[in-house]
Amino acid sequence: MRLPFRRRQAARKPTFSPIPFLFSLSTFAAPPAAAITFTPAPPANVDLTQLGRIALAGDFAGISLYQYEGQHERPFSTNGSEALLARMPNGAFASVVSTDATIQTMCRFTMSDGTEAGVVMGGNFTSLEGMESTAIALFNPNTSAVTPLSGLSGQVNAVLCDRETNTVYVGGSFVGANSTNAIAWVGTEGWTNLPFAGFNGPVTSITKASNGHIIFGGSFTGLGNATAPSTPDSQVINLFTADITAGSSSTTPGFNQPRNIVCKTGAGGSGNTWLLRDNTPGFWQATFKFGFQPTKLRLYNTNQDGRGTRTWRFTALPINGIMNFTYIDPATGRNASCTSECPLSNDPAVKFQDFHFVNVIGMNAFRVDISAFYGSGGGFSGIELFGDDIFSYAVNNFNEPTCAGIQFPSTATATGPWTSSPSLDSTSEYLTVGLAAPITENSASIVFTPDIRESGHYSVNLYTPGCRQDNTCSSRGQILITGQMTADPTKSQPIERELYQTNDFDKYDQIYFGNIDASSGSFRPQITMTPLPGQSLTTMTFVAQRVGFTPINSTGGLNGLYEYTPGSVVINASDFSKSAFNRLGASFAAGSAVNALATSGDVTFVAGNFTSQTVRNIVAMSGNDATTQSLDGGLNGEVESLFSNGTNLFVGGSFTNTLDNSISGLNNVAVYDTVRNTWSPLGAGVNGKVLRVVGMTMNITTSTPEVVVSVNGEFTELSAFGSNAAVPADGFGIWVPSQGNWLRNLDLPVESINGILSTSILGDETLYAGSISSSTLGASGVATLGNTLGRLPVKIQPPEAASSSSPLAKRADAVSGTSAGVITGVFDVESGRNITILGGHFTATAANGTTVNNLILLDGSKSDEISGLGPQIDSNSTFVALAVQGDILFAGGNVTGTVNGAPVNALVTYNLASKSFNAQPPRLSGGGATVSSITVRSGTGEVYVGGSFSSAGALGCPGICVFNTGTSQWSQPGQGFEGTVTSMTWATSNTLVAGGNLTINNTVSTFLARYDANARTWDIYPGASQLPGPVNVVTAATSDGSELWASGTRPDGSVYLMRSSGLNWVAAGQTLEAGTDIRGLQIFSLTSSHDSTSTIGPNEILLLTGSIILPGFGTASAVIFDGKDFRPYALTTNTGNTPGSISRVFTERNNFFTSSGGRLPLVFVVLIGLGISLALMLLIVLAGFFLDRLRKKREGYIPAPTHMYDRGSGIQRIPPHELLESLGKGRPGAPHV
Repeated sequence: MRLPFRRRQAARKPTFSPIPFLFSLSTFAAPPAAAITFTPAPPANVDLTQLGRIALAGDFAGISLYQYEGQHERPFSTNGSEALLARMPNGAFASVVSTDATIQTMCRFTMSDGTEAGVVMGGNFTSLEGMESTAIALFNPNTSAVTPLSGLSGQVNAVLCDRETNTVYVGGSFVGANSTNAIAWVGTEGWTNLPFAGFNGPVTSITKASNGHIIFGGSFTGLGNATAPSTPDSQVINLFTADITAGSSSTTPGFNQPRNIVCKTGAGGSGNTWLLRDNTPGFWQATFKFGFQPTKLRLYNTNQDGRGTRTWRFTALPINGIMNFTYIDPATGRNASCTSECPLSNDPAVKFQDFHFVNVIGMNAFRVDISAFYGSGGGFSGIELFGDDIFSYAVNNFNEPTCAGIQFPSTATATGPWTSSPSLDSTSEYLTVGLAAPITENSASIVFTPDIRESGHYSVNLYTPGCRQDNTCSSRGQILITGQMTADPTKSQPIERELYQTNDFDKYDQIYFGNIDASSGSFRPQITMTPLPGQSLTTMTFVAQRVGFTPINSTGGLNGLYEYTPGSVVINASDFSKSAFNRLGASFAAGSAVNALATSGDVTFVAGNFTSQTVRNIVAMSGNDATTQSLDGGLNGEVESLFSNGTNLFVGGSFTNTLDNSISGLNNVAVYDTVRNTWSPLGAGVNGKVLRVVGMTMNITTSTPEVVVSVNGEFTELSAFGSNAAVPADGFGIWVPSQGNWLRNLDLPVESINGILSTSILGDETLYAGSISSSTLGASGVATLGNTLGRLPVKIQPPEAASSSSPLAKRADAVSGTSAGVITGVFDVESGRNITILGGHFTATAANGTTVNNLILLDGSKSDEISGLGPQIDSNSTFVALAVQGDILFAGGNVTGTVNGAPVNALVTYNLASKSFNAQPPRLSGGGATVSSITVRSGTGEVYVGGSFSSAGALGCPGICVFNTGTSQWSQPGQGFEGTVTSMTWATSNTLVAGGNLTINNTVSTFLARYDANARTWDIYPGASQLPGPVNVVTAATSDGSELWASGTRPDGSVYLMRSSGLNWVAAGQTLEAGTDIRGLQIFSLTSSHDSTSTIGPNEILLLTGSIILPGFGTASAVIFDGKDFRPYALTTNTGNTPGSISRVFTERNNFFTSSGGRLPLVFVVLIGLGISLALMLLIVLAGFFLDRLRKKREGYIPAPTHMYDRGSGIQRIPPHELLESLGKGRPGAPHV
């Protein structure tokens, strides 16, 4: 059990050197690693050069290639936990330091000598990187080390790092040292109380004015801090439920039980007195299941038979500290003190004695040792313990005992199956209840009722035990706090707060600050805690521990603003009016609050929820002449947040216009030009409250980052303006000032970002805080793939809302694995066309402004004109398979409609040349009436269609049917085949492989079958009996189609991935985790080889698409497998903070087994070698002819005559006998010289 330590009320100023302090904390700091760096992921080396255009189709709003370790596609956290974030070189956000709650404020702490101390982070967190750290810590960007700045308890809302004074000013709702809600960390001293010791209400913002003064803003009405009630020691600590033990107790019945003196007031006698054995010292001890801080001990001495306690000492446990007391000596009436031998009078006239603790120390047990006694032995006839802390515990045994006779004791009323949980690392035991969905306000509740003795100003804090100690972090959720603190509702604001219980370690949240009426017979303050209804948790762990009520002392005289001059030692409330800021706050109406402060040049902007005679909710104060600027009278609603960038002040809140209604479109967010003094809208704003406006940097049109503005809040839409339609938004949007538009409206290759940004530090080392899901490219449903990712010139949007419970939607899910997004695509380049065809379940806008549903024709030859199939196809159709044969598009899936007056089902055809429907094939029917795969037999007009159907028109054709484009008729491929086909591929030009849940020859079941298109016969694919379940996806593993990769589902629902090798099937070496959904498989060539394995060659890799869960990594939408390891390839995000997925890859050319840098298949090597040999032979022959002619020309040869008269004349000159007479003679000898 952790003890409830807190500061004493006595004024003191603890200071210490931060250097030894930081060294001492290094033991508790997160292990130093290195500066913020990101490790590149191993390159994929996928060769895309032989494939033409490539696209990735799926259900996503953003996509990234996996380039750096630490990238992921997890949705952003919705349980209240955030992180310190940095940007990777590719623009993706990465967590640097994780927290269990919100980092609400940051500043870079630079000393006056230029030393970088680090980044100060403040918030309502209790842990950083799993290490206990409450509310504030220091982060070192150079080492990535985190150092908790221990000493505060509560929540930090604002920090200001002031280089000139080496000081960090801290504001919030906390206690620390001797301050409340405001304190300073001084670079040479550590935590230092400010001279005014804080405020009587929370601080929300701090800024430095141009005059060097520090301006605090918040919900306070004066300086001051927590104090004791005017009637101290009024809360009774419950001894009745404690575990009571004793040492050396008397053996006399009626006097031997140490519990005799609990809830007794000195009546004495048997059953009301506890005695020690004769002449023996001893002790009395109480052990509790909760921690407490007593301020007064009341002892009733016994006078039984002349006995009594003479001296005693009080030991606090478990710290084993002997406590110091002050008391009034009954004999002299004077103040006295004691420690280890405190006296107790035995005067019968003295009924009891009160001893006041000098030090307020937390404890959960104590022991009273009796060292000397009167008569034969010591003892007591009563004991009581009191404190100042006003608590109402969830465990009623810890509240004030009924035996104390208190008129309105603290109580708690629980409804639901609560059980008590041990305190473990917390300050007390607490109640726990496990709730099952659906979670409602009526699932469980607890009502806290305190013992408020006097009306006044209080801070009400809800204490929540940490979730790590009881291993419930994954099931903790949100709670709703309600309550009324005054009998007259107009005198206080009702409590209504939503809080997270996901804190790793114990925390408290201030849930109310203001007036509370004392308990009476007609009214009692109450706090009700219930689960927040509508949470998406399957099971929720709901915990309840205690609520504390702290009286607040105040100087008064302030109203949400305070100007502090650094270096001031004495603060005098009479000087408040000398400050223009203090006077400005005093002009606000009662109950006003300042939410945000910002300084730009010599002007300080003050914003919040306030009104005066001249300003409303926002006002500016000039530092030169201390005059106020009304900013067109202010805004007509509360301002929550400010972000200043140069001459632009971005403002977020719940407003619609300026007070004089001069500017339209200021819906909850606006910008104020500090030079021109004019308001401008951001588009037309958003449709709900803006809670945070935070600066960011992004590369929009160049490689140079520019400042953009993120907007977070309770809105669902970026409002329409100009030519921009309204854009759905999940409480997050990014405004790009250079483009005058929202990021989601820009048709630019920029990142996709969604989630929550709480704060940021811009500069050379930009850091963010929040919970973000991001992708390097914002692209909806489809992205191009090359050297980088790119966008197609089309805006895909989720489909119109359709009931997923309809039979149609259920069939779509069964066919495609998803009912939204782009599921398939084709690049059509036939007959000189350049059309990209996308199919799935989505909407887009055509060139004529009409809505296109579920199938898009993107015509690149007509400036990317967009068209669709028109209204003849029902809008709730889903296309999952596409193929082009000649000019005809075959599109199948879960499709219905009426074309040319006739109904269509599962399949439609469309003429791409004329952009019109042609005569439709007889419709498919029976079974599920859906198509899952379409493939064209090369060199023929045969289109094979597979899915879940039983007939095509009047033709019985279960599972697979062939449409001949030449005869426009269906035919059944072979006999004896039936079942549900999910995937098809051509192994050769004559061999079709079909996967699914199939039956061959009407009797033999199989998950993979083979069809001989020449013989028109089916048989079981070799070794298919080794497959553990229906095949969902199949693809060729080799260029000749002799081997395959197949993926499917086992009977237990898990996924398998196997490769055929002859008659055997070999499983992939690693196992993918449960929940994996493989929707596509494809072999790719590589630019760089890897180690060869038994399943994949060294120059190839297998790409898996879908939603693949990798052990130790999580979900990836595309994964590569080298035969040994799975590695992420592409990651996606989606709208609505839901997971993204990639359905498939489609390419312009299918040269998957041809590499630009690898070896060609042997057959191509032989053919190329033969071609080279023939070419060389031809060159040799030609060279021979040329050289022979050259030789003859040099030797004087004359071409033979070709004319007839030459031939005749030659014969006349030479008689025939002369030609023949030399025959038979020998060759003449060599000539003689």
